[in-house]
Amino acid sequence: MRKFDLRTGKPVWHGYRAPSVPTNKLVRDIRSEILVVGMGISGAMMAEALTGEGYQVVLIDRRGPLLGSTPATTALVQYEIDVPLTTLSRTIGKADAERAWRRSRLAVMNLKSHIEASKIACDLATRPTLYLAGNQLTGGALEAEADARRDAGLLSRYLTAKPLADEFGIDREGAILSHDNLALDPRKLTARLLNIARERGARLYDDVEAVDFDTSADGVTVGTAHGPTVRADHVVLCTGYELLPFVPADNHQVISTWAIATRPQKANLWPQEAFIWEASDPYLYMRATKDGRVICGGEDEEFSDETRRDAVIGEKSQAISRKLKKLMPQLDVTPQYAWAGAFGSTSTGLPIIGPVPQKPRIHAIMGYGGNGITFSRIASEIVSASIAGRKDSDADLFAFSNR
Repeated sequence: MRKFDLRTGKPVWHGYRAPSVPTNKLVRDIRSEILVVGMGISGAMMAEALTGEGYQVVLIDRRGPLLGSTPATTALVQYEIDVPLTTLSRTIGKADAERAWRRSRLAVMNLKSHIEASKIACDLATRPTLYLAGNQLTGGALEAEADARRDAGLLSRYLTAKPLADEFGIDREGAILSHDNLALDPRKLTARLLNIARERGARLYDDVEAVDFDTSADGVTVGTAHGPTVRADHVVLCTGYELLPFVPADNHQVISTWAIATRPQKANLWPQEAFIWEASDPYLYMRATKDGRVICGGEDEEFSDETRRDAVIGEKSQAISRKLKKLMPQLDVTPQYAWAGAFGSTSTGLPIIGPVPQKPRIHAIMGYGGNGITFSRIASEIVSASIAGRKDSDADLFAFSNR
C-alpha cells in the first residue's frame, strides 16, 4: 500500500466533540462474511449498510476510526460533480452523464433520509448551492450548463449579475443556483455509523495493516503486518487515497488541497448560508458551520509529497483568506483553523466503484474528488447490491471497465 500522511494541521472538526468508537486488538486469526478495510466515512457507510442487510462484518484500519482523511473534509455534501454536466456529456455521452448526475442527486437525498430515519446527530442542515462564474465556465457557457441540468431533471436556475448581487450580495457575472444539498459534521456522522454497525455485531480492530490478499474461488485471506489473518467471503477496500498495488490506478491521481476555518460570526454570513464554489480550476469553495464559522478551501494542486504540501500551509491559508475577503468583504477571514489534506480524482470526476479486475471478491472505491461523502453513499449502495447478487442499474457508470 502506498502510504500518505493524509492531512496536516488542525482541521476545524476537531473543535467539536464526536462520539467515541470502541475498537479491539487483533490477536488471532478470524473469519467473517465481509471484511471492510478502512474506518473513515466510506468504510463507516459500507459497514452500516452491510450490517443492515444482516452480514457479519469485520473492519480493520492501520490507524483507527476517523484518523485518516475524514477529518480533513470540508463536508460540502452536494450532488454537483466536479466535472460540469456539459463537459462530462462530451466525454462519456449525454445519456450516461445525465445518469451519473442524477445518481449523485439521489445519493444526497438517500443520505439525508437515512440520517433522519436513524436519528443520527451530525448537525445536518439542508443548503442551496451557488456555482459561480469562473475561468472554466462563464456567461453563455454557464447558462448552457444550467439548461443542461434542467433538461436532465435537476432543478437549477441561472442568475445573472444583478439577481446574484440582490439575492446573495455576491459580485460575479453569474451563477447557477441549485437546492437541497447537505451540511454536516463528518466526524459525528462517521462515528455514529461505525457505532450502529458495531451495535449490530460488527467487529472493529485498529492498528491493523493489511499487507497480503490471497484470493480464491470462495473467498479472500488477508494477511496483516503483525501476523494474524482475516478470512472473508468478500473484501471491500475503503482505503481512501492510499491504494493497494493490485488495484488499477491508471485514471486516478492524488490532489493536495488546503482549507481554513474562521471564528464563529453568524451575523456576517451570507443569505441562506449557501454552499459556494466556482467554475474555476483550481476553485474556491466555502460553507458555514452550525455555529457560524466559515470554512473555505481551495488552491488545489497535484500531490507531490507531504513535505511540500505541509510547508505551504501558511502561504496557502493566506491566499485562501485573500480570495475569501474579496468575495465576502463583510467577513473576518482570520483563520482559527488551517489544514492540508489529500483527495483522489479521475479525469471524469466520477468515482471508481466495483470488483477489482481479476479479483471479483475484492471490491474497491476510489476517486472521491470533491464529492467524497456523496460518492461514499453511492458506493455503499452499489457494493452492497453486488455482494447480495442484486443488479444496480448504475453500477456500469463507475466500474473499472469504464476507466
